[in-house]
Amino acid sequence: MKSQNIPATIDAMDTRRLDLNLLVTLEALLVEQNVTRAAARLHLSQPAVSAQLSRLRDVFNDPLLIPTRRGMTPTVKALELLVPLRQALDQVRATVTTHLDFEPKTASLTVSIACTDYVQAALIKHVVAAMRREAPGVRTALRILDVPQLELQMTRGEVDLAVINMQGVPPGLHSRHLFDESYVLIGRRGHPSLRAGLTIEEFAQLEHVVVSLRGGGFSTSVDNALVALGQRRNVVLSASSFLPVPELVMQSDCVALVPRRLVDGRDERLQCMDPPLPVEGFAIGMFWHERSDGHAGFRWVREFITQLVESQHADKWEPRLST
Repeated sequence: MKSQNIPATIDAMDTRRLDLNLLVTLEALLVEQNVTRAAARLHLSQPAVSAQLSRLRDVFNDPLLIPTRRGMTPTVKALELLVPLRQALDQVRATVTTHLDFEPKTASLTVSIACTDYVQAALIKHVVAAMRREAPGVRTALRILDVPQLELQMTRGEVDLAVINMQGVPPGLHSRHLFDESYVLIGRRGHPSLRAGLTIEEFAQLEHVVVSLRGGGFSTSVDNALVALGQRRNVVLSASSFLPVPELVMQSDCVALVPRRLVDGRDERLQCMDPPLPVEGFAIGMFWHERSDGHAGFRWVREFITQLVESQHADKWEPRLST
């Protein structure tokens, strides 16, 4: 079906004979209706603009501009071309401007973020809420994290940004550290065995929920550390995600080690304390591809996330521990 805005002669012509420079010259000629003024507008010589006009006449099979005593008069076909031509060029200019300069209050952008459900709950939900206020035209698409495919997904443009554990990420990506995460022991408030001074032996005897991101695992590095101390943890449930663990713990006598930011500001029924043995934490960072490194919109999103983490780290994401 023919476009309602572009004349049928353009729709049917061989566009391989056109380039952007020719269209910009045509726009200037139609606006100025004078070769000399069009040349000055384009910062080109008059002979160069005349040569381009000759090519345009050949491409469109029309004189386009007819010489008169006071300049040049556009033909009917030229007048038909002016409005759709300016619309097309304005869209190109807007695209280039958005790439170089990003105004969050008015710009439109879709950013695809790959992350775990823990990162969604601990960080991205805060990011999205704050970004809606600062940049209402920015849409966020959350993608399931697939680390082995991450670099390929970014190369294809399927993922713009990954917010994940900084270990094991492909080295070819740009990166920025966001924060260091540690683990906290959680249980329901009033749990009969959760108290200050909990020993490693008492800790091991509790009913534990562990998280196995690959599913089905009942042992983690914590269990290895306990074995080295002559203890074996009583693991009764293996979950594939951290998200349901706090609710599971609040409704039972089970306990769990979870990232601190996951339980910050949770229901008062939840009791938190430091584990009785050292538990190695991890670092969360942002990763992105060279493809989007210089884009002003994606650069703004990365800076926004960084500043939000820095400004809210102490106030909102440090848990209020109780014993």
